[in-house]
Amino acid sequence: MPEAAEQPRRVVAHLDCDSFYASVELLRRPELRGKPVVVAGSGPRAVVTTASYEARRFGVHSATSAARARRLCPDAVFIPPDFAAYRAKSRELWGLVRERLDCPMQQLSLDEAYADVTATERPLATLRALVADVRERTGITISVGVGPSRLVAKTASDAEKPAGFVVLSREQACARFADAPTRLLQGVGPRTQERLAELGLATIGDLQRVGEAALVARFGDRMGRWLKARAFFHDASPVESTVAAKSRSSETTFDQDVDDLAALEATLRRLAAEVCEGLVRKEARGRTIGIKVRLDDFTNVTRARTLDRFTNEVAVVTGVALDLLRAYAPPRPVRLLGVRVAAFEDEARTPPAPVAQLALPVEG
Repeated sequence: MPEAAEQPRRVVAHLDCDSFYASVELLRRPELRGKPVVVAGSGPRAVVTTASYEARRFGVHSATSAARARRLCPDAVFIPPDFAAYRAKSRELWGLVRERLDCPMQQLSLDEAYADVTATERPLATLRALVADVRERTGITISVGVGPSRLVAKTASDAEKPAGFVVLSREQACARFADAPTRLLQGVGPRTQERLAELGLATIGDLQRVGEAALVARFGDRMGRWLKARAFFHDASPVESTVAAKSRSSETTFDQDVDDLAALEATLRRLAAEVCEGLVRKEARGRTIGIKVRLDDFTNVTRARTLDRFTNEVAVVTGVALDLLRAYAPPRPVRLLGVRVAAFEDEARTPPAPVAQLALPVEG
């Protein structure tokens, strides 16, 4: 594949807490360290929120049904989720991170964030000191991946979990993960992996060697070109850090694609609670409630509804989000799920800028 024009040099870090919810529970129950621990509800349709690495060795992952998790790992210790505790620990942890890193940051969830440390002096030393400080002060271990893009950084952070610290250039990522299955690439779900395998493309290296025309013929122009670029770890997506938020959202990427509606609804309830907790803390209310769904073939779908009043109530946001999900009824397994609230009160009260005058950004 011809070399694509490189973006200006960037240094991006992906910070990912190791088995975050389980780690919070182990801080409260240190006697369980070293044992398989599963955080899951107790109802008949409950799903796993997270599992310790000891439990993951048995095939237990987030969004696995609790019943299946018990079959896979009958000796595991099951703990009901305590999201208030997880949100509190998350605020503590990321507050420390922001104290130490004066740079653009994009927090994806309670336990995961990107940081653009391009302008940070001695970024690797700074990140190592940060990880040690967070571990000492919060008890949470962060795995770090560093690269020239979000894609390389994210893949690197997953490579040596737990407690990993991996630094890779784009070329090094191409070589290191050439023998890995195509599923390793963000956005390549099980169905896309199957379709690639039908073309004899089982590994990232296979995907690097195949002609782009063959991919376009099989997947269409956009997806075919995207897959080819992904194989060579090309990614120019920014670390999105804004001064004044126009919306508040929370999303999660599943360890394995999910086609169980009950599992999706359970995740949606958790995400809605996270969003509303942030809104209440900021004393903010919005009228537009939306969901984001990424299917296993990388199709992104959004649905939204605008209410006749402003809200930050968990019951309202959750109810609308569930209605939107049920009405859409994802036709394929889901890779990513998110909840968003927008159209805040302050926006509604802000008058339009006068004609023929410059509208200046408001300092947050």
